[in-house]
Amino acid sequence: MSEELAWTQEKKARFQEDLLTWYHLEKRDLPWRESTDPYRVWVSEIMLQQTQVVTVIPYFNRFMEWFPTIEELANANEDKLLKAWEGLGYYSRVRNMQHAAKEIVETFDGKMPSNIVDILSLKGIGPYTGGAIGSIAFSLPEPAIDGNVMRVYSRLFCLSDDIALPKTRKVFDKYVRETMSQTEPGDFNQALMDLGATICTPTKPSCQTCPIKNYCEAYKTDMTSSYPVKKKKEKAKPLYYVANILKNDNGAFLLEKRPSDGLLADMWTFPMKEVTKEEYDGLSQAYDTVETSTKMVAEQLSLYDDEKESIKDKQLLGIVTHIFSHRKWHILVVADTLSVSADNCLNNQEWVYLDEFSQYVFPKPQQKMVDILKKSMNN
Repeated sequence: MSEELAWTQEKKARFQEDLLTWYHLEKRDLPWRESTDPYRVWVSEIMLQQTQVVTVIPYFNRFMEWFPTIEELANANEDKLLKAWEGLGYYSRVRNMQHAAKEIVETFDGKMPSNIVDILSLKGIGPYTGGAIGSIAFSLPEPAIDGNVMRVYSRLFCLSDDIALPKTRKVFDKYVRETMSQTEPGDFNQALMDLGATICTPTKPSCQTCPIKNYCEAYKTDMTSSYPVKKKKEKAKPLYYVANILKNDNGAFLLEKRPSDGLLADMWTFPMKEVTKEEYDGLSQAYDTVETSTKMVAEQLSLYDDEKESIKDKQLLGIVTHIFSHRKWHILVVADTLSVSADNCLNNQEWVYLDEFSQYVFPKPQQKMVDILKKSMNN
């Protein structure tokens, strides 16, 4: 055992008591903390991945209203499920949740299993989520190590391990297990989450009000700004698109359903075509004068290949950018009016009126494009 971990049992007990006393007095009032129901814990923790608490609260409340039990989640219609998740991003998370819910119904009689091995066997549940469910719902002494916890412990023990590396989690797992409460593991984990979110923040931590400052090596040595150690994230790969907002004579807009696998699977967008950076730059500078823009529309709507004259009005409405975890989309948003009937489109496309958009599941980039469209209509 390293020197930093060689705390006496008395010191560990004091540390746990100081942290838990602070948590019981200062814990955040959050809807998923109204009970220790494992389903509520599970849904909240999946939603909170890469999403701020204030954003999650209305999503969580609506999700629990629409799918109040694991069985109802397992049997949910996919369109309704994706609609409930619309705006949170990372849609594989909710698909994995439904897959896991079906496993729970089939294998565990519709109830979340109460041992960590079975919890971790469920699709989409990793060590962090499993630790949260196990500790909060079943009082299992399992760490729930996220970015907040790693930040707290890196400062607490001056750990210089790069938190961006997957192997580093084992280091923090060892430290947390050695110091966590065995009698109140759920509250202990939530206390660390709240501490990292409200006091031990990434920049300008409020050390003077921290309940565990007397145990913190970084605080004692005035080194809090040096921790945690994290290598710079690789820049997201840029990708370039032209999106056509196609409106027919009946006033309906063309939407296109994305493939059933890959990014934004089964979601709806305006027709989009990937282009090179050179094409993107050229089109953004002089869109109305570039003949290839009409060709792009024709390629997206192959049934119009011989009807290019049906493209009447063309207008560059704006530019949308959206960053995913590993790529950044740059989208030229172009409006085209077509002289075609509303029932003429490809199999994966539909003509939809603006007031019907709420019935379709839109990813964030599409929502941004709709905002641009509405703004142009109000001008």
